[in-house]
Amino acid sequence: MSGKPHPGPAGRPLTVADVLALPVVADGDPRVVTGLEHVDRPVRWVHITELTDPASFLKGGELVLTTGMPLPDDAGGVRRYVDELAAVGAAALVIELVRRYHRPPDALVDACRARGLPLVTLAKDVNFLEVTQVVHTLILGNQADAMRRTQRVHEAFTALTLRGARPRDVLRAAAEMSGHTVVLEDLVHRALICEPSGSTAETVLADWERRSRSTPAADRAGIRGPEGWLVAPVEYQGEAWGRVAMLHGTSGESGPSRTAAPPPFGPEDVTVLERTAMALTIARLTRPTPWERAAHRDALRDLAEQRHRSPADAHARIAALGLPTEHTRFVAVLADVPAGPDTARSEARLSEELDASGTQALVGLLAPTRIGVLLALRPSRPWRQAVEHVSRTAVDCAPGTTVCAGSPAEDLADVARSFREAARVAEATGPGQPLPPDRSFHLRSDIGLPRLLYALRDDTRVQEYAERQLGRVLDHDARHGTGLLATLRGYLDAAGNKTAAARAAGVSRETVYQRLRTVERLLGRDLESGEQRTELHVALQALDALRGR
Repeated sequence: MSGKPHPGPAGRPLTVADVLALPVVADGDPRVVTGLEHVDRPVRWVHITELTDPASFLKGGELVLTTGMPLPDDAGGVRRYVDELAAVGAAALVIELVRRYHRPPDALVDACRARGLPLVTLAKDVNFLEVTQVVHTLILGNQADAMRRTQRVHEAFTALTLRGARPRDVLRAAAEMSGHTVVLEDLVHRALICEPSGSTAETVLADWERRSRSTPAADRAGIRGPEGWLVAPVEYQGEAWGRVAMLHGTSGESGPSRTAAPPPFGPEDVTVLERTAMALTIARLTRPTPWERAAHRDALRDLAEQRHRSPADAHARIAALGLPTEHTRFVAVLADVPAGPDTARSEARLSEELDASGTQALVGLLAPTRIGVLLALRPSRPWRQAVEHVSRTAVDCAPGTTVCAGSPAEDLADVARSFREAARVAEATGPGQPLPPDRSFHLRSDIGLPRLLYALRDDTRVQEYAERQLGRVLDHDARHGTGLLATLRGYLDAAGNKTAAARAAGVSRETVYQRLRTVERLLGRDLESGEQRTELHVALQALDALRGR
C-alpha cells in the first residue's frame, strides 16, 4: 500500500472528500469535475466495475471506480448509465483517464452535472484494489469505533438513570457527549433547562418561544425546522409532555456573523438525543418534583446568588421560562413556612394560586422551609399591593407563614440585592413578630433596634456586650432572688422617671430609689447620665434578643 490510511474525523462516516485525500487516491492526481458541493456525501463502500449496468449491483452510498471502458459510445447510453447510478444513490463516480479516455467525455460531464453526481477524474494510474482495501479498512474501523462509542453512550445514560440523576445532569451529559447545545422545553415552549455548548445561554435562548414554535413537533427523533434542530419527544405516563432539542453551537445567530452552515447531525447525535429523551422520561416518572418547579428553583437560586454567567444570560433564561424581562419591576419575596413534611406542597399550592390569579412570578424552594417568589410587575402596578396578595396567599396555603419582602429592583441584575434585603428582614423577624396594621408582610422599614439585635443575636460581640453591661445585676438577682433587673427595665422604659417607674411596678418610690442605688453600685454606673442609660437600654434589648424575645 502506498501510504498510511487516515480515517475521517471521529463521530462521522468517511466522505468522498476524505477518500480523495487518502494518499492511495491522491497519488492519482484526482480532480472533482462536477458535484463539488456534494463531496461531503458519506461513502458506505467502494465498488470497482467495468459493467455497462453497475447500478444493479449497488445499494447506495458506494464510491464507483471505473477505467471508463464500459461507458456507452452514445450520449443517450451515457445518460442512462449516470441516471441509474444517481437513482440508486451512488456517492460518486471516479474515472481513470489512462486507458480509454484522456479527458472526460462531454456527455458524461453533462449527465453527472445534471444529476448532481460528483464526477472525479484520475490523471494517473491508480491501483483500484489497493483503494478498496484501504477504504474498506477505514469504513469497518469507523463502524467498529461507532459501535464502541454507541455502547459507551448507552452505558453512560444507563448509569445516570440507575443513580437517579436530575434532568440537568442528564442534559449536561448529553451536551458533553455530543458537543452540541441541549435544551429541555415543555409543551408551551418554555425552556426549562439549557446546557449550552460552544455558545451562551443568551445566544441559544434569544427569542426562544418564536423559534421553537417554528420548529415542528415530531413523534420520534429527527431534524426539524428552519434552524435544523434535532428534536425528540419526552413523555409522561404515555402522554406528550415536552421535548428535548439539540442545537448547533451557533444556533440563534443570524446575519453576517454566520459565515457557514453548521455540519449536519450524525447518527451518534441521534443516539445521544434518543437516550436523553428516554432518561428524561424515566426521571419524570421516578422523581416526584415537577420539572417546572425544579426549573423555577434553579432560576431563583441563580438570581439570588448571582450565579449567571452574565446579565444577558440571566435575561435570556428568565424570558425563556415565560417571565417578562423588559419594562418590568422585580420584587423578591421570602415566605418562611412552619417546619413540616408539606413544604413542597405549600410551594406547589402557592405557585398554582399565583398562576390562577394571573400573577407573573417565579416560585421555588430556596431552603427546606423557605419559599422564594420573584414578582415581575408592570412599572405602573403598585408593588406593595402585589406583595400583599402573595403574602395572604402564602399564609392561606400554610398558616403560620412569615413573609418578608425586599425593595423593588428595576432590572434583573439588581434582583440579588432585593433577595439579600428580604433575607435580612427575615433574620430580624422571628416567628410571631407583630405586623403593622396595614399589611401582612415585613419590610426593611420594620427593623428597629429590637429586631436588629434579634438578627445579630448569634454574634459573640452582642453577647459579650449584654453580659458586660448587665451581668452583675443578673448574678445578684440569681443569688438573692431580687428583682433589680425588672426595676432597671421599668426605670429605663419610663425614660428615667422614678415616680412613673414606681407607679408601674406597684411599689413605693423609696423602694425604687433603693434598688436603683444598688444597681448603680453593682454596675458602677450613674443612672442620671442619659448616655449611660442609653447603653443600658441597648443592653436590655440585646438580652431580650438573646432570650428569643
